[in-house]
Amino acid sequence: MHPIFTNGKQLALYILGYLPIGAVLVIGFGHADAWGTATAFFLPLTVLYGVLGMTAYYVCRAFPITQQYRIWRALPAQAMAAVTAGGFSVGIAWVWSAMLESLNLDVHPRMYLDQPWTLFAVGVLLFGLAIAFHYALIASLDAQRSENQILESSLLVREAELKALRAQLNPHFLFNSLNSVSALTTSDPAAARHMCLLLADFLRDTLRLGSAQRISVGEEFAVLQRYLAIEQVRLGSRLNVQCDGSDQAMQEKIPALLLQPLVENAVVHGIAHRLEGGTVSIHAECRDSTLMINITNPADTDRPRSQGSGLGLNLVRQRLQAHYGAAYLFQAVEAEGSYRVNIHVPRHTGDAP
Repeated sequence: MHPIFTNGKQLALYILGYLPIGAVLVIGFGHADAWGTATAFFLPLTVLYGVLGMTAYYVCRAFPITQQYRIWRALPAQAMAAVTAGGFSVGIAWVWSAMLESLNLDVHPRMYLDQPWTLFAVGVLLFGLAIAFHYALIASLDAQRSENQILESSLLVREAELKALRAQLNPHFLFNSLNSVSALTTSDPAAARHMCLLLADFLRDTLRLGSAQRISVGEEFAVLQRYLAIEQVRLGSRLNVQCDGSDQAMQEKIPALLLQPLVENAVVHGIAHRLEGGTVSIHAECRDSTLMINITNPADTDRPRSQGSGLGLNLVRQRLQAHYGAAYLFQAVEAEGSYRVNIHVPRHTGDAP
């Protein structure tokens, strides 16, 4: 199908583009006593020539101009097509002239049929212009198609990257959670059993929400509170939780389970190493066009440094990069016995693309 027919506006613009050419023909062939005849004959005729010129698209497609197929190789075919179109133009002019005379409009277009070679030349010239236009149109369509393919490929790569990161996230969480259950099995079997039940509920929620690209901050906080309830079975009163955010922030959308590894780090590498425990504080607020989330926990400066403790932070950083490009801020700072993670991302209340 001709690409111009896919859009009514494009078709209208294409047809209107031939009217100035028709006006030039009216001026060139008209005279004082025949302006009406020239107008009635050449303006509609030029539009018909424009419709005939659409066939140049198929000739241009059959003989493309590329680095391998130079223009000189297409010239014979295009010249033959232009000559054929010129002959059809003369025939169209004869038919249109007969139709005008049958309408009894007091016009005499037959005077222009005495110059068939002139009409033939006009037809060849207009078809040549149509060829140039369609080569430009094809080049534009090919460039747009290539751009769409590149965009589609980048989206597929981005989606594959996000799936890979989510695949790393679940084992990381399970490793820490099963370690917690294992620690309770000998000291408090009842608590270990209760923790397994909580863990089952938690995993059910994470599987449901983890399949989405983005969830609301409120949903994310609900998942975090379930996880912290699991850890409170093991740590008891040593673990306190302060989780709050503005109503506006709770409606914002973020990548699903983005904060999970950060809260795990706060518990496993922060609270668990302090005899007196401490409070994990999670706060979210909106400021202008930015959603700001921070997670704070006390840290023991003398705690043993685990070789794999940076995995959760790296996962979060990579997911932020995949979702937001360079439009995010991620800071992890430890100072004066406190560990704080700050995340600033653009606000996103709609559904993920």
